[in-house]
Amino acid sequence: MLQRNYRLAVLWVVGFAAIVAMPFVAPIAQSSDYHNFSDARTLLGIPNFWNVVSNLPFLLAGVLGFITTLRGSRGALPSLRIAYALFFASVAWVCFGSGYYHWAPSNRTLVWDRLPMAVAFMAFASIVCGEHVNERIAKAALWPLIAVGVFSVLYWDYTESLGRGDLRLYGLVQFLSLALIALILWLFPSRLTGVGFIWAMFGGYALAKVLEEFDAFVYAATGQIVSGHALKHVAAAAGMYFFVVALSRRQVRDA
Repeated sequence: MLQRNYRLAVLWVVGFAAIVAMPFVAPIAQSSDYHNFSDARTLLGIPNFWNVVSNLPFLLAGVLGFITTLRGSRGALPSLRIAYALFFASVAWVCFGSGYYHWAPSNRTLVWDRLPMAVAFMAFASIVCGEHVNERIAKAALWPLIAVGVFSVLYWDYTESLGRGDLRLYGLVQFLSLALIALILWLFPSRLTGVGFIWAMFGGYALAKVLEEFDAFVYAATGQIVSGHALKHVAAAAGMYFFVVALSRRQVRDA
């Protein structure tokens, strides 16, 4: 294993390179095709029914995690309690934000889908930093990270209103945070047992992205019973639930 300073340098180099490269990438507007989902059925008076109600597992995972955090857990670091609470509150918020978006898909409603996701990404980045790298740095970085996440969505919305939409910053928030989290998991030992739960979260997210990409294929393959996008929500929420389980089963390692 590389010395700690070299491992930290890897994180700084990856983060710095991504940030420096961003201005050289052309602005990315939101494709109008993004809002065209395979399953647009209206049931019980709810448009896009399954894409709306499939968000309910986010509410379950978020509430369970939030309650577990408030009660205290052996599988969480007390110094990061605010970060855990923000993460699970954001996961619960995804249910309503994504549900609202899928009720009436448009760029305007998509803002409310992306805001809680951006907050969740940033809160989780702070958590992983605290559990693996340094608690003090994680606590200090939490609110600046949240601010950047929120700004990335608001900036995209503002540029869309000007007719020159730019998703670069939001993409950086999502994919750079995931890349750095994966590197931290690989390079730095955790202060807690059960790192497999975090990798299981990644697995749920990866499966969700695959299902999103093959939305129409899944819908056709299941005889138009369920679409890939609806299953995406379930897979992503299942990934969040692995972290709920982690709070109950992990333990702090002996120093």
